[in-house]
Amino acid sequence: MIQTDILIIGAGPTGLFTVFEAGLLKLKCHLIDALPQPGGQCSEIYPKKPIYDIPAYPEILAGDLVERLLEQIKPFKAGYTLGERAETLEKLEDGSFVVTTNKGTRHQAPVVVIAGGLGSFEPRKPAIANISIYESKGVEYMIKDPEVYRDKKVVISGGGDSALDWAIYLTDIAAEVSLVHRREEFRGALDSVEKARELAKIGKIKLYTKAEVTELHGAEELKAVVLHHTEKEREPTYLETDYFIPLFGLSPKLGPLGNWGLDIERNAIKVNNAKDYQTNIPGVFAIGDVNTYEGKLKLILSGFHEAAVMCQYAYNVINPNKRYVMKYTTVGGVQGFDGSKKEAKKEVVQRIL
Repeated sequence: MIQTDILIIGAGPTGLFTVFEAGLLKLKCHLIDALPQPGGQCSEIYPKKPIYDIPAYPEILAGDLVERLLEQIKPFKAGYTLGERAETLEKLEDGSFVVTTNKGTRHQAPVVVIAGGLGSFEPRKPAIANISIYESKGVEYMIKDPEVYRDKKVVISGGGDSALDWAIYLTDIAAEVSLVHRREEFRGALDSVEKARELAKIGKIKLYTKAEVTELHGAEELKAVVLHHTEKEREPTYLETDYFIPLFGLSPKLGPLGNWGLDIERNAIKVNNAKDYQTNIPGVFAIGDVNTYEGKLKLILSGFHEAAVMCQYAYNVINPNKRYVMKYTTVGGVQGFDGSKKEAKKEVVQRIL
């Protein structure tokens, strides 16, 4: 039986940052993740995808963000159960929980934090009759290594941040980038939309709006796609290409977590965001993209905030008879479990009492 103070389900960015916030409170963490390495989607799906909304980083690759988070939490000696999926939740008489994985590994903790991002997921695939024939033969649903597309012709479909960001990023790598969206308006960040349109004006992106990829052609590998336009007077567009990458998001599934008795709304876990991000089960919290509440923003930044707030309340659950006085790290520094310490600068003396 693995015992810890806080058991974290999900080792993505939010789960990893929870280790840091808990470590500041001298709380030990252990993480469970079905993937074989920490980092969640940032490591498994798009490690080379640029992220633009992390404070102090105008641009950082998803994989690099994970590496920096792992470096940040190294002093707090987190434990990991990787390559295993959390299956069952059992509450013991003393109020603690036991979580057992699909491989039978048992974990006990007074606090369980679900930070599983979107849960288990699979890409949303466009309704093209023969698309499965070309999977891994020119059709890809995610980009792990942009170098695969160097000097190649690429067609990207989608109207969200992933489609926009990758289309922009690949303009410096691919021989030709075409971006196809069925509407005139995009759902992504305004800055990305403007950048994509500017690149289209100078010919670095071939932009097709009010259009959809409806046909795929090629003998053994993908050689071309056909676009149909919503404007009926326009003839279909034939595009030669090496790769077709539909980026329509992921279809999230909570998996076994959906059987834990949690209050679920639209495949997300409802929490008390006015206080502590606790679920309807006392002692079980949910943070990051896996939770929902009025005004929820599915951003890594939001998950970091939720982790910080949640840890303060988790401390009270674990230590009901102790009063914790929060200090800025600029006051107390960062004391690791290994005895290492990053000292605070002496001129900063603020404290929250």
